Amino acid sequence: MKKLAIAALATLLTTNAFAAQGDILARFRVANVNPQTSVDKTLQTLKVDVKDDTIPEVDFTYMLTNNVGVELILGTSKHTLTAGGADIGSVKVLPPTVTAQYHFNPQGDFRPYVGAGLNYTRLYSLKDKSGLKLSVDKNSFGPALQAGIDLPLTKDVFLNLDIKKIWIKTKVKAGGADVGTLDINPLVTSVGIGTKF
Repeated sequence: MKKLAIAALATLLTTNAFAAQGDILARFRVANVNPQTSVDKTLQTLKVDVKDDTIPEVDFTYMLTNNVGVELILGTSKHTLTAGGADIGSVKVLPPTVTAQYHFNPQGDFRPYVGAGLNYTRLYSLKDKSGLKLSVDKNSFGPALQAGIDLPLTKDVFLNLDIKKIWIKTKVKAGGADVGTLDINPLVTSVGIGTKF
């Protein structure tokens, strides 16, 4: 009877092994997008800055092997633009990001991972309150780095903590004239719930 119970437990553990090859992990997060702003030329003189935003975020990881996964991260944020602390408008940022991840302990209770990849960012819905006729390049490509951990809550549900650094830059014009480069480069910290299917 004891042997039968041990065999059944071993089968159960094998069947429910987490983050194995072929699994899809879905995470639903609340993320703070905190720009690490850098500017030059006239933008620097005007002390232009980009404020943070807190957003919902969703991502999907496909496990290529037991340890290696590919993640697609989706979310969009809206950021207030300031000059010398005064509100001069806002811009929305959509940065779909793909990372290749390495999961150190994919079938354990403590499942850390790291990732690196690329983002394509679309800047849209620019609202200009400055009267300077501001415009931005709408497309940006850049690298992304990631680290996180999944902590099980039940057999199929887990808590996720994640941090990402995403490099985003755009040229800014005022009345058609180049006034500098705006590096947004947000640090994205998030917490959420995930599941496997």
